[in-house]
Amino acid sequence: MNTFMSYLSIAALFTLVLLPALAGLARERRIDRALREAQRGGEVRSPETAGAARPVTAARRPHVRSWARV
Repeated sequence: MNTFMSYLSIAALFTLVLLPALAGLARERRIDRALREAQRGGEVRSPETAGAARPVTAARRPHVRSWARV
């Protein structure tokens, strides 16, 4: 019974440590997906007026591979 409780406590601690990282990764992926979708949508549509100013877009940093996705 002590061995089972030890494994269970280690699994719980591991989950508590890993949960914020996974939540951040999911948030970044969601933001990247939204940015890609907005970029594709901007290319397809033409501007409403010919004299409209072009919107300023922020430069995106290149995707850096993490150690987990080697």
